[in-house]
Amino acid sequence: MYDVLVIGCGITGAATAFELSRYQLKVAIVERENDVAVGTTKANSAILHAGYDPVPGSLMARLNVRGVELARMLCKRLDVPYDPCGSMVLAFSEGEKPHLEELYRRGQANGVPGLALLTGDEARALEPNLSDEVVAALHAPSAAICSPWEYCLALAETAVRNGAELHLNTQVIGLSPVDGGWLVTTDKGQMWARYVVNAAGVDCQQIHELAAPQTFSIRPARGQYYLLDKSEGNRVGRVIFQCPNEKGKGVLVAPTVHGNLIVGPNSEPVEGEDTSTTAAGLAFVRDKALKSVPSIQFNQSIRNFAGVRAVADTGDFVIDWAAPGLLDLAGICSPGLSAAPAIGEYAVCLLGESGLTLEKKEGFVCERHRTRFKELPPEERAALVEHQPAFGRVICRCETVTEGEILEALAGPIPPHSVDAVKRRVNAGMGRCQGGFCGPRVVEILSRELGISPGDVVQDRAGMWLLARETKGGAK
Repeated sequence: MYDVLVIGCGITGAATAFELSRYQLKVAIVERENDVAVGTTKANSAILHAGYDPVPGSLMARLNVRGVELARMLCKRLDVPYDPCGSMVLAFSEGEKPHLEELYRRGQANGVPGLALLTGDEARALEPNLSDEVVAALHAPSAAICSPWEYCLALAETAVRNGAELHLNTQVIGLSPVDGGWLVTTDKGQMWARYVVNAAGVDCQQIHELAAPQTFSIRPARGQYYLLDKSEGNRVGRVIFQCPNEKGKGVLVAPTVHGNLIVGPNSEPVEGEDTSTTAAGLAFVRDKALKSVPSIQFNQSIRNFAGVRAVADTGDFVIDWAAPGLLDLAGICSPGLSAAPAIGEYAVCLLGESGLTLEKKEGFVCERHRTRFKELPPEERAALVEHQPAFGRVICRCETVTEGEILEALAGPIPPHSVDAVKRRVNAGMGRCQGGFCGPRVVEILSRELGISPGDVVQDRAGMWLLARETKGGAK
């Protein structure tokens, strides 16, 4: 029997497992996909919000501010790309200024450091490409950006290094209370745990209702994005928001930690996890973004994508007991990425208050390092190639990713089993060609190293086949 079983390994589940792995506990993570960070965590704005937007006193407010504080430390210790770039919220009329002032007051109440109200000219002095129509701005220097999938992977890998068990391709289909805990039925068999944590993202309502009456509803909301080439990466140096509305924080323009520019999202209700993009949705994003930064060159777009957020009808995070021993971490929409490590802390606190013995583990490992070949000085590159020749074979030319980096990822605690899983670990396929040239090489490496046929290598999720049949014979 496990002490705690966590359902879902997006950023919330990974952060919770990470915190649990600090203690002498038997922990399992069950994830229905073939990798971590495959849902909302891989398709969002990648922003660690300062914390001025949530209503004071809410879980969102408290956990957002604490979460970004923890993220600063965790990203450094776990070698996750992180940039404390700050953010701005723009007002385009005198009528919007009171909204900025309200956000400023909320931020003060929430304990957000360094907030300042700026004039339009002061905002443009910091961000010269802002529209001339900007009349005021709220500056939040404590906001940051990160690589959300790498953040999630780092937390999950660290949990695994500290003894947590990760069960991929495993879907929970039943929850039944038993003496001393819960029987968790999956499509791979049965598992038993004293406590269960529901961190299933968009599916958290369905998991909740396997064991308890409905107490909240999840209303999935899709957000569509543009990812622009690095030629646009310096268009702004901060995250640029517009005044938020009832649908969310609005269309933003932001740099990424990899040097690109991201623009989006809109917000529209969808059924389930519909991550398709639409002409109308992308046109809306484009038009709104140009209001903030008129000079954006959308002809430099290299990818469009969409993510689905698990919005609860409660208006706040749902962090509560669904039943004795079953803890919901539901409705974790924005600022979920920002709050994640604080949510993990809070979840462990609630488990401890409920009777789980929390005894710190000696030798807890909270360090991680990833080789980024292109960032090394020339002499270190040369020494690495001499020692491990695979680092001298460049697979992705757009991002200068070597075979050695891919092999290093394959030797990690959570090895990749798809082309996109490699992409999330080492950036192969993130560049201008979006894997058009390096994709086949990645397939070859995965096939060779995993001992599977190239036809069994998938793009991302299970069933997303790349190769249908052999078309050329060649020499036997």
